[in-house]
Amino acid sequence: MAPSTILVVDDEPDLELLIRQKFRKQIRDGELHFAFATDGVEALEQIAQDEHIDLILSDINMPRMDGLTLLGHLGGLERLIKVVMISAYGDISNIRTAMNRGAFDFITKPIDFADLAATIQKTLRELQTLKQAAVAEAQLLTLRNELDIAAQIQLSVLPSTFPPYPERDEFDLYATMIPAREVGGDFYDFFFVDENHLGIVLGDVSGKGIGAAMFMAITRTILRATALQGLPPDLCLTHVNRVLFPESLSRMFVTLFYGVLDVRTGQLTYALAGHHPPYHLSSDGEVRVLERTGGIGLCLKADYSYQARHVSLAPGDTLLLYTDGVTEAVNLEREQFSEERLEAFLGEVCDEKPAPLLRDVLRALELFSEGTPQADDITLLSLLYNGTCPAHRGDGLATSTRAEA
Repeated sequence: MAPSTILVVDDEPDLELLIRQKFRKQIRDGELHFAFATDGVEALEQIAQDEHIDLILSDINMPRMDGLTLLGHLGGLERLIKVVMISAYGDISNIRTAMNRGAFDFITKPIDFADLAATIQKTLRELQTLKQAAVAEAQLLTLRNELDIAAQIQLSVLPSTFPPYPERDEFDLYATMIPAREVGGDFYDFFFVDENHLGIVLGDVSGKGIGAAMFMAITRTILRATALQGLPPDLCLTHVNRVLFPESLSRMFVTLFYGVLDVRTGQLTYALAGHHPPYHLSSDGEVRVLERTGGIGLCLKADYSYQARHVSLAPGDTLLLYTDGVTEAVNLEREQFSEERLEAFLGEVCDEKPAPLLRDVLRALELFSEGTPQADDITLLSLLYNGTCPAHRGDGLATSTRAEA
């Protein structure tokens, strides 16, 4: 930030010489920089030409344009300028008028240069405080704009129509996301790979703000495009990681679940990239955690091979996918909701469809957090498998030999 320029506006010819003598050390050391004008008209011309002028020492009585008139003109400028008026001793009326028009301070003639130096330093400190506040406000506005953009990006790519496939009765599916104060990179997705295989995705990009939101959108696009080629989950994540790694912004990474459900048989083939394994809520009330597959987050290693696992869903079984914003939600005592609390809550849930199930989970989080603002997105996806629908038949999805291992 360039140093402030102090503009002295006075028609006394000796004042410039006196100021240069009294402040010669500060001028020589670059601590203070002075400019001079003989009246208000000349002062306005200099102000228009020099953006660094933000402190003005102005006499009241001058030819062409006096100090009070100059003060009135300065009030209409969209600039941060502080004015210290120089007045004859005892000129209370003009001093009062100047202060009412926005002058920061005043000194009297004959000038006491020790008093002038103290007044200059006080005014410069005030200017510095106001400049810092303006910078902070601008940064906050920029951050808010970035968060708004990030939220728009995040919400624009998430499916929002439920039920997403009303013509399919083999399953019910519902997902929801509650953005945090600082928008993160949570996302979910689902799509049919073919007539009988439903892809399910839940992911979490590291970082916050517009960068995380953009990388989330890139990840979702590449993953969906790869999955629609029919690759099984393990090979799909291996390929996506290879493509994404060079695009990683500031070494962002993605934790992710990708599963493919055969809606005819209930067999789920899935792979994990450093993400929490989902909960499997069986129709008999048992709550299990799906087996981990050992994969690391996407973009943590350029060449990495992911593994797949299989699980069979019986009619009435439910899957619950979640991001760490759920289990790491905190209350007023900074306690986390935790996987233990989530699992215990799920053990009390009976025969709920996905939408009411997720609403109940969110309600439990709300009661636990007691209104505490959360630092991470809260994202949930639930799928209830209803069983085979005879109307839908077709070829199976390719399975890699590693997925069978």
